[in-house]
Amino acid sequence: MNGKTAMASPTTQRKLTAILCADVVGYSRLMGDDHDATVKTLSDYRAVFSDYIQQYKGRVVNAPGDSILAEFASVVDAVTAAVEIQRELAKRNEKLPEQRRMHFRIGVNLGDVLIKEGELFGDGVNIAARLESLADPGGVCISRTVYDQVHTRLDLEYDYLGEQKVKNIAEPVRAYNVLLVPGQAPTRTERAARKLARSWRKAALAATVVVLVALVAVLSWNLYRQSVIESALAAFEKEAAFPLPDQPSIAVLAFDNMSGDPAQEYFSDGLSENIIARLARLSGMLVIARNSSFKYKGKAVDVRQVGRELGVRYVLEGSVQRAEGRIRITAQLIDAVTGNHLWAETYDRRMQDVFAIQDEISRNIITELDVRLVLGEGVRFSANEFSKIETYDLYLQGTELFFRFDKAANANVRILNRKAQDLEPRNAVLIAALGWAHLIDAGFGWVDDRAASLRQAEELARQAIAVDENHPSAYFLLSRIHGSRRQYEKAIAAGRRAVELAPGDSDSNAHLALTMLNAGNTAEALVQIKKALRLSPFPRAYFWYFAGLIFHVAGQHEWAARYCRNYLHMERQSSIARLCWGTIIASYMELGRSREARAEAKKFLVAYPDFSITESRKVWKRISLKDKSFLERRLALLRKAGLPE
Repeated sequence: MNGKTAMASPTTQRKLTAILCADVVGYSRLMGDDHDATVKTLSDYRAVFSDYIQQYKGRVVNAPGDSILAEFASVVDAVTAAVEIQRELAKRNEKLPEQRRMHFRIGVNLGDVLIKEGELFGDGVNIAARLESLADPGGVCISRTVYDQVHTRLDLEYDYLGEQKVKNIAEPVRAYNVLLVPGQAPTRTERAARKLARSWRKAALAATVVVLVALVAVLSWNLYRQSVIESALAAFEKEAAFPLPDQPSIAVLAFDNMSGDPAQEYFSDGLSENIIARLARLSGMLVIARNSSFKYKGKAVDVRQVGRELGVRYVLEGSVQRAEGRIRITAQLIDAVTGNHLWAETYDRRMQDVFAIQDEISRNIITELDVRLVLGEGVRFSANEFSKIETYDLYLQGTELFFRFDKAANANVRILNRKAQDLEPRNAVLIAALGWAHLIDAGFGWVDDRAASLRQAEELARQAIAVDENHPSAYFLLSRIHGSRRQYEKAIAAGRRAVELAPGDSDSNAHLALTMLNAGNTAEALVQIKKALRLSPFPRAYFWYFAGLIFHVAGQHEWAARYCRNYLHMERQSSIARLCWGTIIASYMELGRSREARAEAKKFLVAYPDFSITESRKVWKRISLKDKSFLERRLALLRKAGLPE
């Protein structure tokens, strides 16, 4: 690297610039072990440097041997490029054997340099080079001048290393490690421990003193750290959309599909959903539903933002890569309050081991969060639902199609399910899934004989329970079937059992709430729908319809109008949209907001010019509500708002 001090001359220029210096750790060893492989890896990794430097408007000044020197007009761009480079190289290193991994150290400084024929000279470059030597392998070390410019402008954390006396620089340099993975860089305590280890060799008496000092330092640091966490928690709860529950709370984000084939998306989504389903079976924690946690899919999000929006303390994220009969899964459990990683693991196994991996990830979570299992939960939690990877793959393909709620897709669900059942005929998950497909056919009217589809769905639900009496989805399915037939007590009993077996399943809770309402248990319906909405803050549209209807019948009209408005934001042309819009109008009238109610009524008639109160009465009589005492008052309010008879 060019770092010689030079006097300015007519052929040189002086300017303030951001300098990035990088160097390979253990380059001589790598070359000695395998020259050709090292040269190839270095060439590939240089390309990563070049791409990111160019992307962030930098310039590669020089690249001798295993070193790289670059400059940037913006110090923010320089640090961002350095961080992105190290993150990309970390991903690439995961694909290499441990002994062949190539780690760079990067130093970034903002300083005065001399430029001659495109080359950089001076203390600004020298300091960047010294910072690079202070960085951890795979890390980034920056100077105080850089820190002052970026710490309020980049969403990163930093570890202050103190004043460092570096070669050929008169004044000590204040240095900071950039935390690429928050909470993972060496702490002050760890550095003190390393210093203690060195001083041990000097003298036993001096070492004893240092030990005592270190213990005091550790205690002080732990107290300080605890106060920082408590302060962060207070700030988090102030901004969070929901209060944190007393029990552990978690959101499992959609795992990234790293297979290079978009068609494999169903597998990574399915793996994430299965972890959610496993955790949802535990009564000792709050687990956010798939529909809400998948809201962030494909987006670069800050887990702290996710935690605030979903009202959870912890977030699990990861990635999945399938190739030639093997699977690589990474998973990281993160504290959404501090952004610190609590646990991280990479699994590189045969495809057949995917079930064991899901179990390990789930168990690591409940161990790390100290989740307490009640009687029977440990057995149900550990149950492996598939014995063959081929069956599991077919099931995941079917699940992806099921959630499209499309007639042709639902037909393919049945086809895939039958193929899977040929491999595992006594699998409760598959049997119940086929039952759900028949129920959806009946519910959407995609078959000529809806009653026959319901009978098939019920038979399959009972078959699934016969195979596994603790399968929550089968009881949920049975509850839905009984509810559609207005068999309220049977529907409630099956619904309660589904929620008992999977207390964190938002769909089961939401449908139990509607079943309670239909049976006339409005107070219990309110409790249940609030729980469902807490489990899924960004739910499917029908949640909002259930909530609006329940709060409307309960006489809580402000909330009824709000929830029905949420439904209309998602869907405006359907029979349910008509009911929700009518609920908004009636609720506004109840609240004394007659002007708003009449304005809504005019908009409603533009969208639904065929509406009449007489026809609405007929529609409501077909709805499964046992108690319709509120109906005449509702219709009278719609009439006052200007809707036609």
